[in-house]
Parts: sequence; structure tokens; C-alpha cells
Amino acid sequence: PRPPPTPSPAMRFTPLLALVGLTGTAAFMGPRAAAPRARGGAFMAKETGATVDLTGKVAFVAGVADSSGYGWAIARALADAGATIILGTWPPVLGMFKASLSGGKLDGDMTLSDGSKMDIAKVYPLDAVFDTPEDVPESVANNKRYKGLAGFTIAEVAAAVEEDFGKIDILVHSLANGPEVTKPLLETSRQGYLAASSASAYSLVSMAQKFGPIMNEGGAILSLTYLASERVVPGYGGGMSSAKAQLESDTRTLAFEAGRKHGVRVNTISAGPLKSRAATAIGKGAGEQKSFIELAIDYSKVNSAMGQDLYAEDVGNTALFLSSPMARAVTGVTLYVDNGLHAMGMALDSVSMQQEAAPAA
Repeated sequence: PRPPPTPSPAMRFTPLLALVGLTGTAAFMGPRAAAPRARGGAFMAKETGATVDLTGKVAFVAGVADSSGYGWAIARALADAGATIILGTWPPVLGMFKASLSGGKLDGDMTLSDGSKMDIAKVYPLDAVFDTPEDVPESVANNKRYKGLAGFTIAEVAAAVEEDFGKIDILVHSLANGPEVTKPLLETSRQGYLAASSASAYSLVSMAQKFGPIMNEGGAILSLTYLASERVVPGYGGGMSSAKAQLESDTRTLAFEAGRKHGVRVNTISAGPLKSRAATAIGKGAGEQKSFIELAIDYSKVNSAMGQDLYAEDVGNTALFLSSPMARAVTGVTLYVDNGLHAMGMALDSVSMQQEAAPAA
């Protein structure tokens, strides 16, 4: 077995629980003091004095197409610690995303804790349901949304990243898609079920296969999952709950296999609901006043252990910890960042939990 990687000399070890609450990207939280930056681009937790310095590290974040989701929050947290950020974006929305970046529409969401602007070194087209060029059907290759694009399969993107940046240190899988997500499992077709698994679960396996050889020892692979993998969440259908269960199981197996073969760690974050552009695509049902994601957010706030709002930066800062040498012995873990909703066994706002006042004597 290979010896464990030597922690960076720039890293000062402090209690792990303190690190999960790092506060470096203040824009998501509204007005409050931004966490200070240490010299050399390092990210410093004000409360503990802990320093996370990812200067010189390269992070590839797959699945970013706007500034509203967890992938963006993770990229920004890593950038705040000094990492070089490169992104993979779904080809049909790549042009719009690049236009938003170049046109300054996302500038307000790119501000780091020291006031500087996050730099995105490169954006690659990436369609993670295709492993190699041979997997791309003519109907996709000739589709107008893919016009002028080449090299968007996982293998091709990994090769391009290696050519442009050499080795990378952090690989983030922020990808999920279920074409029949609004259908109950009982009404989901085989094609829809397998499509959800392909895009949302196997894509992690493929990325670990193709990117693993170009990752530095001691690196980290991260993905995002959801509580529906192990609890019934009505409205999260189309095989997506099954895909998330697969993702979590694969995380454990990949932690062993990629750990022994490449010396990298593999973890997944079970994040609470966030009103991102992708989540909003799960629309309202007939006659319903709120969308699935709006209901999920309201339910989580009322019934979670903490009873508070969840912000994208909460997941971003947890990803920062898992990507840092401070988590060098943490692998194969599904880490909940949901204000403790996963731990609850009863819904506090249930009608059955409401008690009527005792009649007057």
C-alpha cells in the first residue's frame, strides 16, 4: 500500500467540526463580514484561525451552467482558497453561459471574500452521458445545439484538460438529469429510468475512470446526492431516487478502488434542497400552488433539526473541507449538509403533531 500523502505545510490542523462551518463566500448569506484571506490566496476561517491554501491546485467542476447551483458555490469556495478553476458545461447551454460570463452578468456572483473576482481559467463543453466519441449518435452530433462543438465526451474532455493543465487535484461531479423526474416511479419507463442512472450515477464512474489517471495523489473526487436516495420524497421521481442511491453506493466502491489505484479520495455531499435553475425545472403539478423545490425548501426549514435556511455556500464550504488536506483520511463518506433533516423521524408541522388546548375546567 502507498504511504499516506504528506499534508501541505501551509495547512494548520484544527478540529474538523470547525472547518465544516467555514465562512468564505459571503454573497450567498447577505450582509455580514467576509472571512479574511490569508497570504498567498489562502482561505482563513475567522472563528478558528484555520487556513486552507489550495494555491497551485487545479479543480475541474463538471455541471456548472449558471451561478445559482451548488456547483458554482463549490467552484467559488475552492477559488477563494486559491485553486485554479476549470469548468465543464452541458453543450446546449454552453453559449449562453459563456455569454453571461463575458457580458458581466455573473460578476456579482464572482466576488471572493477579499473583494477580488473569481477567475475561471477555462470552460469545456461536456456531455457526461457520452464516454467516448463513438458513443455519440448522429442525431446528437448533427443537432443544432451541438453545432460547432467537438470533444465534449468525458474521455475527450479529460484528454483536453491533461493537455491544457497537466494533472488536476480536485474533480467535482455536479451532474444530474432525469427526463421523467416528474413521473412517479410506478409510471417511469425503462428508458427514462436508465437515462436517469446514466446521467446522474454512471457519469461519476466514467469520470473517475477517465480523470483518475490525471489526478495527483492525495486529490479528491466529490459529487452531490440527495436524501431521496434513502427516504421516500414524493415528487422526486423518474428513477432519480434510484440514481442517487447508486451514486452513494458507487462512492463507497470508488473510494476503495480509486484510493488504491490513484491515491485519491471519493466522497459525496447529501445536500438539502436549493432553488437552483436545474431544481426549478421540476415544475408544479396540476392545481398546485408551489413547485416541488419550493415545497421541499419550506418542508426542510420547518422540519430540520436546525430549523434554518440552507445556503449554497454551506455546501461550498463543506466541499472545500473535503477537498483539502484536512480531510486526507475521509473517504467513502456520504456527508449530510441539510441542517439535520436526515436525522428527523417525524414531521413537526404534521397535522397529527398539533395538539388542541385542553378544555377549560
